[in-house]
Amino acid sequence: MRIVLDSNILLVAIGKRSRYKPIWTAFISGRYDLIVSDEIIYEYEEILQQRASPGAAEIVMDIFIESSKVVYQQIYYSWNAIKHDPDDNKFFDCAVAGNADYLVTNDTHFNVLKQLDFPTIKIATADEFLDIINKE
Repeated sequence: MRIVLDSNILLVAIGKRSRYKPIWTAFISGRYDLIVSDEIIYEYEEILQQRASPGAAEIVMDIFIESSKVVYQQIYYSWNAIKHDPDDNKFFDCAVAGNADYLVTNDTHFNVLKQLDFPTIKIATADEFLDIINKE
């Protein structure tokens, strides 16, 4: 399975006591490929430095560098599908370019993507994705 994680999901998934920890554990266990672009990696690092425990950003970035389950995707086209928060387009563009099975987010700005005829990407909330990984 190939997924793109919005930064809001990564942030909650790495918490030791988070109910979303199984999302991070599934990645560490190699149960899915995480598709990222340079822009996404930069955002992950910035968000983790601002909002996670001290040192968490460095640990997560080191894991990403070493993991064979991280797929670095070059983005050649911007769909500009999310008008209300254009910064979110990097996740959608990466999901399309990387042929992701899911884009996992709790951000309601992504709901507009469910109305698109093309390109189509399955949007899953953190809770929905937990159900998906628990069924495997």
